[in-house]
Formats: sequence, C-alpha cells, structure tokens
Amino acid sequence: MSEYVLTLSCPDRIGIVHAVAAYLHRAGCNVLDSQQFGDRTVEGLEGASQFFMRVHVESLSPTSATYRDLQEGFVPVAAEFAMQWELHDTAVQPRALIMVSKAGHCLNDLLYRRAAESLRIDVPLVVGNHPDLAPLAAAHGVPFEHVPADPAEPLSSQRAEGRLLDLIGELGIDFVVLARYMRILSPGLCAKLPGRIINIHHSFLPSFAGARPYHQAFERGVKLIGATCHYVTVELDEGPIIEQDTRRIDHGDTVAELQRVGREIERSVLARGLRWHLEDRVLLNGNKTVVFP
Repeated sequence: MSEYVLTLSCPDRIGIVHAVAAYLHRAGCNVLDSQQFGDRTVEGLEGASQFFMRVHVESLSPTSATYRDLQEGFVPVAAEFAMQWELHDTAVQPRALIMVSKAGHCLNDLLYRRAAESLRIDVPLVVGNHPDLAPLAAAHGVPFEHVPADPAEPLSSQRAEGRLLDLIGELGIDFVVLARYMRILSPGLCAKLPGRIINIHHSFLPSFAGARPYHQAFERGVKLIGATCHYVTVELDEGPIIEQDTRRIDHGDTVAELQRVGREIERSVLARGLRWHLEDRVLLNGNKTVVFP
C-alpha cells in the first residue's frame, strides 16, 4: 500500500473537486484527507478567482496504482482545468541542502529533528560560507563543505553560487534551506530555484536591517520580537511567507535576553515552515501562500 499527496491550483470553476475525486476513484485510491480553498480576493473579474487543493490518498490493492500510473493518468484532468500540479510519494524523503554562516542554533535544531524523525528529510550536505559549523555538522554525521562567498569580491560570490548549483545537480537536491545564512543570493540564482529556497529571519526587518538588529531593537524599546520563514525571491526578504511567530518582551529584558528569545523563535518557526513544505501543505499564490493545516 502506497500513499501520495496531490497538490494543484487552477482558475476556479465548477466541477474541479468532482473531476479530481472521480479520477482518484477510478485509479483505485482511497482519500485520507482533502482540503481546498478558493481565493476570491478579486472576485468579479472573470476568471480571476483561483482554486487550490491538497489531497492525501492511499493506493489500495488489488487495484494499486503506481506513482507513474497516477501521474500519467492525471495529465488529461489537469489539462482540462489548466492546473499547475504536483504529485508526491510520501515514502520518498526530500533531499535538502542546508546553508549556514556562523550561528548554529537553526542548523542544530534541524539536524536534531531529522535524527529524531520529527522532520522526514534527507540532508546529504551542509554548506557554510565560514568553516565554523563544520564540527556541529560532523557531530550529526552530515558532511560539511566550506564555500567562501566574500561580498566584497564579486568573483568570489559568483564562484560560490556556481558551486552551489553544481552541488544541487550532483546531489539531487530538492530544495535549499538558509539556516541563518548571512549572504544575499543573486537574483539570477533565486530565479533558477523558484519555490525551492526557504529562509528564516528575525521579524525586525526592514525596521532594523543591517548589523546588530537586537541592539537597535533594544534601543528603541520594542515590545514584540519575532521570526519569519519564507520562500526566497529576487526581492530581498519579501518572498511568500510560510510561517511567523512573535513573543512579548518588556523593559527589563536585556539585549542578551532578546537574542536568546529570538533564537528560540527562529528555530521553531523554521521547523514548522519546513515541515509544512515537506508535507506539501504550502501552495504558492502569487506573492502569498496557501498553507493547509
């Protein structure tokens, strides 16, 4: 018995759910979970409403359908409704390349969750623009490669991104996680990996951009700090948001306390956002996302 997740988006119209359900029934699948959403934010413009759907199914014997059977058989249905769609086998663990700089809290958390099997993810390599976190990766049994990327030297950044693309191809990487990777990726690289790069950053941006954001926040007496997990696009830190969270702080908290709380939020927000991505619960909707719980 195999399980699959089908995700799709298309212009909203009558008959989509019926067509999908009828196809899955003919293919011998049992629906375990089904969720859908119609975005009517521009309702009234013909053809503007967009429909999103996620269906989790099991293929039952003796009529078990293989992944290829389901994929090839769904093509005519998708074409009829002009769908953008993906079919994933839940038994296949996605392969992620994790990129880091010097802060190790997010990397340590992700690799621990991977070992504890709370994140079903294969991490064949960690890449760092500094060598500092090589021992941490080694402690989790994951290879580490130091790929310098000096922003003051354009050729260095170009070589680093070229190496990154080589690694993605060589290792069969499905997506990239920027686990506090403190370098800006070029628009060209972002355009080559749409919806395949996930980033985490503190939610002071853009108010306190640049160096020492927690010191800036402390000096301004902020009352909330938080973190945002999002897909990376050519617009810096403005890609579609997957998950966010905040914590209240008060006048008695020091900069060190703000930093400690910030690290905790970053770890949990990145882990949740990554889990939803792994479970195919996140569908892109322009510069927004549809996240099925």
